[in-house]
Amino acid sequence: MTANRAIGWGMEALPRIVRGAGSYLYDAAGRKYLDGSGGPAAFSIGHGNREVNAAIVEQLEKVACGYRYLFTSEPLEQLTRLLLARCGPEFGHIVYSGSGSEAVESAMKVALQYWDARGLPAKTQFVARERSYHGNTLGALSVSGFLERRRPFEASLLDVSFVSAANTYRPVGGLAGAELVAALADELDARIRGLGPERVAAFIFEPVVGAAGGVVPAPPGYAKAIRAVCDRYDVLVISDEVMCGAGRCGTWRALEHDGIVPDIMAVGKGLAGGYIPLAATILRKELGDTILSEQGSFLTGHTYSGHTTACAAGLAVQRIIERESLVARVRTRGAALQRELRASLERFDEVGDVRGRGYLIGIEFVRDRASKAPFPAERALSHSIGRRAFEDGLICYPCAGNVEGIMGDTIIIAPPYNASEAELSELIEKLAGAVERTLSST
Repeated sequence: MTANRAIGWGMEALPRIVRGAGSYLYDAAGRKYLDGSGGPAAFSIGHGNREVNAAIVEQLEKVACGYRYLFTSEPLEQLTRLLLARCGPEFGHIVYSGSGSEAVESAMKVALQYWDARGLPAKTQFVARERSYHGNTLGALSVSGFLERRRPFEASLLDVSFVSAANTYRPVGGLAGAELVAALADELDARIRGLGPERVAAFIFEPVVGAAGGVVPAPPGYAKAIRAVCDRYDVLVISDEVMCGAGRCGTWRALEHDGIVPDIMAVGKGLAGGYIPLAATILRKELGDTILSEQGSFLTGHTYSGHTTACAAGLAVQRIIERESLVARVRTRGAALQRELRASLERFDEVGDVRGRGYLIGIEFVRDRASKAPFPAERALSHSIGRRAFEDGLICYPCAGNVEGIMGDTIIIAPPYNASEAELSELIEKLAGAVERTLSST
């Protein structure tokens, strides 16, 4: 069992989905599943929302898509205004795409184009972190510190320099607090100096690491420290918020929590709530203005960039989130949900850590709490828990390989922002039951 395979059960075993309603999905055999992870943290307002579906149908009845390089559209313009308002006055430009991988790829290309427009074409090197995941296109995979997903493609990946993961549960050198942050910032500083600041284009990181780490929030003060390092050497900061952004962590921008503004931000997944594929690369105003004034356009995009109906879906989802104050709910209720999960799972010695922000929560399983020693990879514990939960009618997101790229077991919980109290209670109960039955069968 590999780390990558732990996210699915194998095609031959997959049930056929037929319907979704709110926080539940239903298969052809009549089984009901509580979506406790939003699929891969993508379904922000649940399934089958009539308002979103109506917005999609209304747009389809007008025109499905106007090619972005020939037409603009009302949904695109309205969504752009809404997103820029959510992100803050520092941002001024958006490049749309269909997936988080594409959004990260565009972030990398825009960073390179910016330095070229500035007359600094030698700034081409990216620095990223170990135990990170930024997507499955070759560029996005190149900046991903995810051994199992990289391995078959190593020979074709870009030359990227990696620094240590920022993980308070498994910290570099056993450090904690300000000492850990200082060590991580010093490492980044030394790496940029070693590569040569004149060659480094950008540092890319996830404010809260998703699948590669099993939800690992940046330590307090970390984001400000790395922002200061990058500013010192004129290096761009790219924030990959594909999984942790768009409200998932209780602020619309995940880095709002950390009090910094990146130069480029990738968002996806919850942006259109899974109704139609949609992602976006959002740029600081000065950065985008420089490219446009010098080169006329952003040299990244796809046939369906700014797809009209996808923008209509995203606009409808975001209006519901705003109207129902769901980001504020995620912020307040998420902290309580994390406490409730911790209390429910405390009786299992194999639960080493429960962590996260908002409705992005990770649970790490260990053989021994004191040493934090992971289970052997062949045990595939997280996969087993995820499979047991699925059989019991709960969808969660099992991940593996967060320790040395091979061992380590985590489960991600990421319910819809509007999940009811009864549904959250069901989630906790079914997860605890799946953990208990899996561990007792070991």
